[in-house]
Amino acid sequence: MSLSPPARRSLADGLVRPPGQVPPGIRTLGPEVPDAELADLIGTVVHTADGFIARTGHAARALAILAATAAALCGEDVRRALAAPDIPFLTGLNPQAVEAVRGVLLWIEAENPGELTAELATLLRRGGEGSATAG
Repeated sequence: MSLSPPARRSLADGLVRPPGQVPPGIRTLGPEVPDAELADLIGTVVHTADGFIARTGHAARALAILAATAAALCGEDVRRALAAPDIPFLTGLNPQAVEAVRGVLLWIEAENPGELTAELATLLRRGGEGSATAG
């Protein structure tokens, strides 16, 4: 009998959802939060057991939030990751690191979840070319 490794979950798989009920105690970060404040909040929330939910309709912003979350977990510069996501770093995360990021960034709420998921996946594949952190 041979064992095969579990399927690797992408950072984007199932990440984006339509707006809905947020469990009590889970922090929700809206699109209006300025970058400096968002970086500080992400840097703080990674040290809690609850995680957070982000709201945005922009793939570049979703990518930046993913990058900032990964940076915070790895002890890297969260503000730099938010401003300039390192796509090779994100796509190179091992499965445990992907699960750690997804354990903190619970999901992203968007009015257009299918479209945002596709755009985010494209940015991850293309290395983020043409991305800008829109709110």
